[in-house]
Amino acid sequence: MNADEFRQKGKELIDYIADYLENIEVNRVTPNVEPGYLRPLLPTNAPHHSEDWENIFQDFKDKILPGVTHWQHPRFHAYFPAGNSYPSILGELLSAGLGTVGFSWAASPSCTELETIVLDWLGRMLNLPKTLLPESDNKQIYTQIDINGNSSEQNLNGQNSLQKRGGGVILGSASECVLVSLLSARNSALKKLKSEHPFVEDGHLLSKLVMYTSKLAHSCVEKAGMIAMVKTRILEPDDNYSLRGNTLEKAILDDIDNGLVPFFVSCTLGTTSCCSFDNLVEIGQLCCREGVYLHVDAAYAGSALVCEELRYFSNGLEFVDSFNFNPNKWMLMNFDCSCLWVKDKFKLTEALSVDPIYLRYKEMDKAIDYRHWGIALSRRFRSLKIWFTLRSYGVEGIQKYIREHVRLAKIFEKLILSDDRFEIMGKVSLGLVCFRLKGPNFLSQNLLFELNDSGLIHMVPSMLGHKYVIRFCVNSERASEYDMQEASRIIKMYADSVIKKYELENGKIFAKECPEAALKLKRMRFSLSKMASDPKSYNQRKVMRTPTIFAETGKYLAKKCSFVQDDEDSI
Repeated sequence: MNADEFRQKGKELIDYIADYLENIEVNRVTPNVEPGYLRPLLPTNAPHHSEDWENIFQDFKDKILPGVTHWQHPRFHAYFPAGNSYPSILGELLSAGLGTVGFSWAASPSCTELETIVLDWLGRMLNLPKTLLPESDNKQIYTQIDINGNSSEQNLNGQNSLQKRGGGVILGSASECVLVSLLSARNSALKKLKSEHPFVEDGHLLSKLVMYTSKLAHSCVEKAGMIAMVKTRILEPDDNYSLRGNTLEKAILDDIDNGLVPFFVSCTLGTTSCCSFDNLVEIGQLCCREGVYLHVDAAYAGSALVCEELRYFSNGLEFVDSFNFNPNKWMLMNFDCSCLWVKDKFKLTEALSVDPIYLRYKEMDKAIDYRHWGIALSRRFRSLKIWFTLRSYGVEGIQKYIREHVRLAKIFEKLILSDDRFEIMGKVSLGLVCFRLKGPNFLSQNLLFELNDSGLIHMVPSMLGHKYVIRFCVNSERASEYDMQEASRIIKMYADSVIKKYELENGKIFAKECPEAALKLKRMRFSLSKMASDPKSYNQRKVMRTPTIFAETGKYLAKKCSFVQDDEDSI
């Protein structure tokens, strides 16, 4: 493809994307395909000779697009929002066109410096503690440790003054942010233990470390513990689905009594299950007292801090050592884009710095090299889409967008509560509503499966306590009251069908006509099949799948696995 063809096809592709987004509601929300559908449609080997663009793109429309889940669809209410906007798309396009690999300041000065600036913008927008921000109102003062955490003979001023130690970095996902924070905390904890026990092997010291998180924390927290090879304690939240200080304190004291070393706590603001909030004030005070590193994952809810009236759940942020949120969820920016701020960038870079000679340059003691702030060396020009989006919408536009989602969630909550067959689980505080049909779990389970199979709407489940709930998140940038009404109509229509079939059996789960099949299915065991954004389920006993067989149709509605009942007596 030459430049002239690129100009022509590029313009056509922009038109195609705009038409797709403007008319996305004509599609099913989820594709009607089975696993493996694509393999027989494509050749076994890559083409030996070049192909025309027209043929390539036609194959996309005929073979690839039918298998796409339409995350920007107004009836896509699963997971959390997948941020998207025209300015962000253009920022991604420009980043790809520049082809920058910005692992250091020398590799692309503007790539590094714009990242620092937009992180400062975002941090101020969210009203984060000044200790986390990469810039300050005063002139920076440098210490004997340079800006990347490397030692030097003396600082730039020839004095041993304190430099502002906070800073931020753009990473690919909240999973990376949690892992990087954990590695920083682990390095500091091991360094301290080694100074106290210089003759003890590192492996033995590592085996003493223990981290803590809530049962409702995202599964990436436990995965980070697995990668870092540290013990992980999964703690029970309270009745409001919040991790409390007294629960954490008991676990910490028990572990200290058992000779372990508590070193890291990960709290969540806006859990995946139900958008609940851990008690940062209680936990923060405890972590300060015990000298434990405190990280906060606010992947979804963090964006809401741009609105002053929604900052109530951020009390206690002054205690945190690191904080992350995802602009690519609820701030109209495309994936991937996750922002991490740390209170002490020198501890972070000390844990992750590797400095071969071929990456050094003469200005390195004066500039930030973000290759020291994460796992990957190569880094994309992600700050461009942040810069484009913030300038195109302004803080006011972002606030308006988030406030509208919060308002619409309240409208949907009222629509669901207007039908006394439903109940709301948890508090509707932002853009997520968790609801269920009253009665046995299998009713809500069957309802969700029928809804998702229809292609008219898409949602995902969660478990709160022992109750199966359906998560409804306001996701689309242009979501409206009509969309809430239409979603409610579809849900209630399918609820009529599910309940009618249940009532035909006079309230009995299994039909009398097929007791043998019912008994066999009743004894089936299974484990939770996890979606990408599901909260991790910890310490769950094996539980029963509760399929529903109705005498009228003999149809088995519960087609997929999910936690439903705890024991046979409750079935």
